[in-house]
Amino acid sequence: MIRVLIVDDHALVRMGIRRLLEDLSDIDVVAEAENGEMALVMVKLHQPDVVLLDMKMPGIDGWEVTRRLKKTNPQVKVIAVTALSTEPLPSRVLQLGAMGYLTKESGVEEMAAAIRKVVKGEKYLSAEIAQKMAISSLEASQESPFDLLSEREMQVMLMITRGMGVQEIAERLFLSSKTINGYRYRIFEKLGIKNDVELTFMAMKYRIIEKPSDALQGEDV
Repeated sequence: MIRVLIVDDHALVRMGIRRLLEDLSDIDVVAEAENGEMALVMVKLHQPDVVLLDMKMPGIDGWEVTRRLKKTNPQVKVIAVTALSTEPLPSRVLQLGAMGYLTKESGVEEMAAAIRKVVKGEKYLSAEIAQKMAISSLEASQESPFDLLSEREMQVMLMITRGMGVQEIAERLFLSSKTINGYRYRIFEKLGIKNDVELTFMAMKYRIIEKPSDALQGEDV
């Protein structure tokens, strides 16, 4: 039996995923978590084989949860479940340590296939995401400037585009404000921009965030 932990800050999303999986004979949803902090606790308590992880949550986000689990519980397989499929997000999440990447539109068959595959130590990408990654790798002339960012810089960039200030980011990542400002200015330098507004518009241009409301309203990613 494959033990699964569902992590999402929306109760209806967690309920929907649980209902999709509960009729499968080889998969058991052992726990749910509504944020990153709770997810780390649930991993310790229930020792799941697979974590279905929302990447954008209040508190510790999915990026940080993935980073920590890679260090503390490398045997746990993480599948990112997000609303976005545009590169370089899938590649970065996989580089961070996730074993799979699904969009929130995935059906039960695909979700089950992903769970079964990653538990064997294999990576899983939906056909749509795999195609976009392949196309992106072939279009070298259209590479995203966000490819220049490190994993941590990518994480800080996403938090900035959601409207978070330096102090809030520092508190969520357990880093100093000075360190976050250092990341912030390196991001600006690498992308050739001067401020958070330009960063947000560039992220929109390259579809790192889908629309202005992603940054202003904190919608799910």
